[in-house]
Amino acid sequence: MLTVTDRAADAIKRVIAGAATDVQGLRVVVASGGCSGFKYQLALERASQDGDSVVEQSGVKVFVDADSLVVLDGTTVDYVEDITGGGFVFENPNAKQSCGCGKSFSC
Repeated sequence: MLTVTDRAADAIKRVIAGAATDVQGLRVVVASGGCSGFKYQLALERASQDGDSVVEQSGVKVFVDADSLVVLDGTTVDYVEDITGGGFVFENPNAKQSCGCGKSFSC
């Protein structure tokens, strides 16, 4: 299953609060692409879709499709801020290799 840290949950809440539509949660998808083969994609969603797993932690919902869940099993989603800005960080035990930018990975 996917774990969301308190920092990530707080960041998700801020993004949802600023959305112009009726957003219920964050979708996390593993898609083909990036320099290492796979990349994480994030999107705000109004509701879960058929076949989704819904992770509810710290007051937020994260929607994950069945194909992505296989790759994300055991992953921790965190939110990190530094002098260059902030962003979500994925600690994925299934990733065998990550690229230098940290945005893509291979399994």
